[in-house]
Amino acid sequence: MVLQKNKSYLGLWLAIAILLLWLSSGLFLMAFPLSQMSWIAIAILVGCRSFLHTGLFILAHDAIHGNLVPHNLLLNQKIGQITVLLYAYLSYENCQNNHKNHHLNPAHIGDPDFHDGVHCHPILWYYKFLCNYFSVAQFIKFLGVIALLSLFFHTLFDVAYLNLLLFFLIPLVLSSLQLFFFGTYLPHGKATSWPNRTHPTHFLGNCWSLLTCYHFGSYHEEHHAFPQIPWFQLPQAIFISQSHQKLL
Repeated sequence: MVLQKNKSYLGLWLAIAILLLWLSSGLFLMAFPLSQMSWIAIAILVGCRSFLHTGLFILAHDAIHGNLVPHNLLLNQKIGQITVLLYAYLSYENCQNNHKNHHLNPAHIGDPDFHDGVHCHPILWYYKFLCNYFSVAQFIKFLGVIALLSLFFHTLFDVAYLNLLLFFLIPLVLSSLQLFFFGTYLPHGKATSWPNRTHPTHFLGNCWSLLTCYHFGSYHEEHHAFPQIPWFQLPQAIFISQSHQKLL
């Protein structure tokens, strides 16, 4: 039994929805007076922005696999380039090369997302994880773009720097932690490697799977087994895996 590549345009419509929600919520919150919000509301909104920001990287990831738009590699690439640019001014080509190497050597030396075999502490692992996507030059460019955009919006539109910090920079940091912890560390960490994991068995479990890392935490093994399916179909891949196991 083979799980075929998704042929519908649902992935494209979801990509458009995530991009529009990220952009519209950012523009709205950029100018909204913080004095009119409680800290609880701010925390919830920062969490929502973090989830949408993670979605940008997930879209780029699916673009690398050609899963956003059926049979249109060029459009997949363009969407991927836009989303990693919005995510953190990243290089799409670098992300593409890293992810190809990740699939060639998952959780082994040579995997850009894995630790170096010696420094496996989560903090050191997270640092290496970031360094593989942010070179020194790339990080300096990123800081320069952030500084210029912040000055632009503050000067011309009187946007408070605190709004930019709360709804753009903090969500980016939280998103990187989310991608690392739920999408890399937990699936590939020693204590929670694939043979020891359990899958969600009810609706709330799948909601948690979606919120934590767009299903790439709970269904990471399925993604490696079936990289041709998009993020929103990963929960279905477990049934294909179970069918394979029964045939063996």
